[in-house]
Order: sequence, then C-alpha cells, then structure tokens
Amino acid sequence: MSSISLKNVYKIFEDGTTAVNDFNLEISDREFIILVGPSGCGKSTTLRMIAGLEDITKGELKIGDRVVNDVAPKDRDIAMVFQSYALYPHMTVYKNMAFGLELRKVPKDEIDRRVREAAKVLDIEHLLKRKPRALSGGQRQRVALGRAMVRSPSVFLLDEPLSNLDAKLRTTMRTEIKKLHQRLGTTFIYVTHDQTEAMTMGDRIVVMKDGVIQQVDTPQNLYKHPFNMFVAGFIGSPQMNFLDGRLTAKNGKIILSLSNNELDITNAVSGRQELLQYDGQAVKVGVRPEDLTVDADYIAQNPDKVLTAKLEVSEPMGNESYLYLDYAGQKLTARVSADSPTNENTELGIYIDKLHLFDPNTTVNIIK
Repeated sequence: MSSISLKNVYKIFEDGTTAVNDFNLEISDREFIILVGPSGCGKSTTLRMIAGLEDITKGELKIGDRVVNDVAPKDRDIAMVFQSYALYPHMTVYKNMAFGLELRKVPKDEIDRRVREAAKVLDIEHLLKRKPRALSGGQRQRVALGRAMVRSPSVFLLDEPLSNLDAKLRTTMRTEIKKLHQRLGTTFIYVTHDQTEAMTMGDRIVVMKDGVIQQVDTPQNLYKHPFNMFVAGFIGSPQMNFLDGRLTAKNGKIILSLSNNELDITNAVSGRQELLQYDGQAVKVGVRPEDLTVDADYIAQNPDKVLTAKLEVSEPMGNESYLYLDYAGQKLTARVSADSPTNENTELGIYIDKLHLFDPNTTVNIIK
C-alpha cells in the first residue's frame, strides 16, 4: 500500500513564516496527484515534508498505515526526482543509476537486472556508458527517473522535473512520465507551477495559494467548476476574464448588467435559486477566452446578448487567434478561430457563450 495521508499539516519556519497552513489531503494508492500554484505557494515545501527533507511543524503524515513524521527519508520507501537532475558528473549513466542500490548492499546481479530493465523502459540503454555531460537535458531527466525507478519505491515524488527543458521536449516528457506511471502502478506526487502540465498529467490536482489548499479536484472539474476566482484565473490558458457586473431579478428573469449592457442570463443559470440573494448586488463575472464568440452570423441571431468592444491587438496562433479587447474600459481576451475578424482598432460585436459568477467579497463561485 502506498496511500498517503496528510492531516492538519503545518510548516512554520523559525522566522514565523507559515509556508504550509493546515494542509489536509488523502492520496490513494497508485494515484497521480499534482500540486500546482504560483512560486512561494508551499507546494515544494509540502513535497519535501513528504520526502522527509523538511520537518513537519504540526500535523500527521502517514504513508500506508505508518505515521512517518519522525522516520528518516531513506526509510520512507520513497524516491525523489529533482528539477536539477542531481546526477554525479564523474559517474557513467549506469553507475548513477546503480549507486543507490550499491549503498544498500544489493547483490550485483540484482543491481544489473534492475538498471537494465529501467534503461529499457526509458529508452536509454544506449547511453549507459556515457557521462552526464554527454547527454541532452531530456536524456539527463530520463536518467534521473531511472535512478528513482531502480529502487522500486512505493511513492515517486517529482519536483518540477521538466522546468529546465525546452517547450517541445517538455511535451514529450509529459507523455513519457504518464506512461511510466501507468507501467509502474505506483503513487506519483508531482509539483509544478505550470498549469498545462497539471491539466494534462494528473488524476487530481491540488491548487495552492499562500500555503493553503484552494481546491482539490479532477482537471475537468477544476476547469468547469472552479471554487473561487483564484482557481478560475489560474487554471486555463489564456486565463479567465473578469468583469464587474450587477444582478437584478425582473419578472422571473435574472438580468446581468455589464457597463451599458443588460443581458438575460436566466437560461444560463436556470434553477439557481441562490442567485436571488444577490438581487441588486454587485458580482464578479468570469468568462473564459474560448467562451467569447466573435461571429457576425451567430451574433446577428442573438442581438440582445451582444457586447461591443474595441479590438486593440490580435495575435495569430496558427489555427486560432487571441484577440485583446477593450470593453468599456475593461480588458478582455478572446480565443477565436483563425478566420475571425482581426482588424485592429475596430469595433467588434462579441457574444458570451458561458459565464461564471463570483461573490466580490469572498471571491467564491456562486453558481458552481
């Protein structure tokens, strides 16, 4: 069993800084969990506490059925892959992968079997006699993964392992790590600040801010049902647009006022009785760039739902374009097809396909 349980875990440094605040998470055996958030949110500190490289100030950490707060890192049955690869430059790839097993007095024939099996899985058999300086970044990362694999740990901890690679290689290595997880059938905990990595790799994602968990959910649920404005803005690329609005209940309809426009959103939020408590009150309106339509024919059929915005900048992206718009002094980004209008400094009609509403005081999603 390689399930992991963190209950009421805190990390408070000597200067009083709280890096991790009341962290609670249950990780199932063989699950792929992603810890994601901006720099300084506490994700790497949490990973280091699981590894035993940082002491837990308060709370309980269990791996399987065993409380491991005071257990040495080498006795936790975990393996960690670092951002910097941390390979020994004077050793060959074979020796780098075998070294940890040699320290544990594993028989030589067993070491050889494990190293060659891992090298085959990672497609680095032809590199075993090379030293790290003769390897590319992607090859070094594979060696670092192989060094962890040969130990057959119950838990893999990966701390931003792809951040030193170029964009194309990161995409390739994301796929390789997912395949590796499926093949090994062990628990993976992966730290990144890149929400694209998080969305494409994890079974569940833990979104953190200032040492506090904001939401734990599947990638799809995080995207479709963000708990608050931070999660909504962090997940998705380009990030969600936020507008100032006001709700009004009129004749059984729910009207959203945006600057000079009034939009009937009754159908979009049907059955949401909780919105009635916001009658006459301000709200924050969240709209994803891909939920903004710039299409003359479509907009002509829905004239009561059209906003007029000025196109300031257009960014062609091949099969799509990003449009940066000004709507009554508020900035909007639209993600549209490549054949959409792109003449800058012109007025465009835009239509909101889907929206989210947030309480401006608590920032919580009120129609989640």
